[in-house]
Amino acid sequence: MNSSKTDRLLSVKETARTLGCSVATVWRGVANGTISRPVKIGGLTRWPESEIMALIESVKADREAA
Repeated sequence: MNSSKTDRLLSVKETARTLGCSVATVWRGVANGTISRPVKIGGLTRWPESEIMALIESVKADREAA
């Protein structure tokens, strides 16, 4: 494992803040497949920051292509 490239794990609140939406909207996005399912570690629910940033970049690319 390459420890110099750690992917930060975001809580649902941090994920919502990064996306500029509510916690409920994050869960709706997971339910409808817009947002990737979280990683479960013990009792923690987290999203890899790289996946959330990739989602943002994908939406931006779709907007620019339209």
